[in-house]
Amino acid sequence: MTQFWTTPSRHRAAVAALGDPAAWPESGFWTQVRVLTTRSLRTAFGDRRLVFFGLLQPVVLLLLFSQVFSGVGALPGVAAYQGYVNFLVPATLVNIAMTTAMSSGAGLLAEIYGGFTGRLRCLPISLFSVLVARTLADSARLGVQLLVTAVASVVFLGFRPAGGVLGLGLALALTLVVGWCLSWVFVAITTWLRKAETLQAASFVVMFPLMFSSSAYMPLDTMPAWVRAVSAVNPLTYAIDATRALALARPLGWSLPMALLIAAVAAVAGATLAAHAFRNRS
Repeated sequence: MTQFWTTPSRHRAAVAALGDPAAWPESGFWTQVRVLTTRSLRTAFGDRRLVFFGLLQPVVLLLLFSQVFSGVGALPGVAAYQGYVNFLVPATLVNIAMTTAMSSGAGLLAEIYGGFTGRLRCLPISLFSVLVARTLADSARLGVQLLVTAVASVVFLGFRPAGGVLGLGLALALTLVVGWCLSWVFVAITTWLRKAETLQAASFVVMFPLMFSSSAYMPLDTMPAWVRAVSAVNPLTYAIDATRALALARPLGWSLPMALLIAAVAAVAGATLAAHAFRNRS
């Protein structure tokens, strides 16, 4: 992308859009992250209709899945959960985290082609702070979505977390961490791609096989052998199993440490690749 934003008029416009110009030359990294995160949050929550439909979408999907696949509750691997909705809700929380992480890449791409990140390059700030702010803002949005979905599941769908408020809170916290780590993967994908269509196609190729080859919607014992083999190395399986175990007071086993380890590796790898590609992006 041609760096046409270095003219004086565009420089003044870019600085004015980000607040007091005098504050930026001496600002530290976390000050930059705070300012950029606040800007992203104002954009995300500024449109009430967008907020409403963004919160409504996971609840509607959960309602549809819980009704369409309600017969799965009779299967031996699900009957112990005392209802398919109890089996489904923790997986849906991870699914929401995955979808929101995918939108992190879309949001960054919109800022790139909208010229916002280009204007930031003429300011004395760290470009990595732009990426951190993007992931933090989307994580805050994810936190609201998870809370609304969990409350709606309890009130309207009869979800009963056996782990109580503490167990459900820990499950939400784990999902939030996993979502933030996954957002770095999609941010890294975004910094290497050039078109929104390519990003969308790549994101869905990543998301759907991971979700449907995991323990999200069906017990693994009912799946073909090759799907069970894929599920055994699917990182989302560990996140979903750990979220279920926390929310429903079931044995954790290795699911929690494995979920955290895989999420941490994904975040470090994604952040490293994203920072390198974003810094060198022309």
